[in-house]
Amino acid sequence: MSNELVFILGFIVFIFIMMGADLGLFGKSDKPVSLKQASIMSAIWVSLALIFYVLILKFGHLLHHIDSFADLQEINARNLHHLQLNPDDFAGSLKLYRKNLGLEFLTGYVVEYALSVDNIFVMVLIFSAFSVNQKYYHKVLLWGIIGAVVMRFLFIFLGAALISQFHWILYLFGAFLVYTGVVMFINRNQEDEIDTENHKVVKLASKYFAVHPQFEGNKFFVKINRKKFITPLFLVLLIIEFTDLIFAVDSIPAIFSITKDPYIVFFSNIFAIMGLRSMFFLLVNIIDKFHFLKIGLAILLTFIGLKMLAADYADRFGLTTRNSLLIILGILAVSVIASLIFPKKKAV
Repeated sequence: MSNELVFILGFIVFIFIMMGADLGLFGKSDKPVSLKQASIMSAIWVSLALIFYVLILKFGHLLHHIDSFADLQEINARNLHHLQLNPDDFAGSLKLYRKNLGLEFLTGYVVEYALSVDNIFVMVLIFSAFSVNQKYYHKVLLWGIIGAVVMRFLFIFLGAALISQFHWILYLFGAFLVYTGVVMFINRNQEDEIDTENHKVVKLASKYFAVHPQFEGNKFFVKINRKKFITPLFLVLLIIEFTDLIFAVDSIPAIFSITKDPYIVFFSNIFAIMGLRSMFFLLVNIIDKFHFLKIGLAILLTFIGLKMLAADYADRFGLTTRNSLLIILGILAVSVIASLIFPKKKAV
């Protein structure tokens, strides 16, 4: 078995183990997740991402089974790392490659984690619109995240395959991100609403399934007079899955602006998604306080879109992976600090 396959299988096993631990902490009973529980799991997921970053610094070359300088050159060219490798110093070049790979993972993780916050805004809105009891949030989010992992896996490797065949898609991604960032900035003060009866997912589900008119505890399905119905809780799950599909259209191109290595894209995405559930419970009651965050995310998307459009000249402008990470952290820090210093005025 190759080192590359061992690396990937090991990561997948690790994710399943952590999902079990997450379920053990959050899913023992139908009770609202406490701030303490959410804080613990959030800290654990962030710590695990940082540990994984260290592992990449030490063993990142095993990801693509690099045994020679020729292998390193081929990977450097294929994934557009643009590293200045020294053929007379394979060990030094390998160290440079691992360091860059680690930075790409860390930057991608920060971008995905930040964009997940916008997802939380919408999730809170969905739960409120359907009047879902807080003690059922964790079950819906667990299955929602499982679906998100599968969708991201398909999106990422499909995107990587397309980029390898059609390099111009990168410019299309970049233009789309700039457009998304500008639209998000223009609509930053627009109040989002969920029409529970006329939502397209509700209409589509109602067309093919019998929908029970009320919640039945934490059940997604219920059988009445031998007829099977889907419950409103299952409709909420479908809408959250649909919402994540929409967000993936933004987040996947965004991370391809950071790295073209599909494994690093996948790893950083999965760590961000797995930490989303605990972050949701951590921020659910205070998310509205960060009212400048939408502006920060709009600027963030515009920045990475422009960086993708100028990919061939990024290094000349000093937009290395390290500097991009610092800029991204700066944008997020300013938006959070500004939200705390200048709190949103309450409507009179």
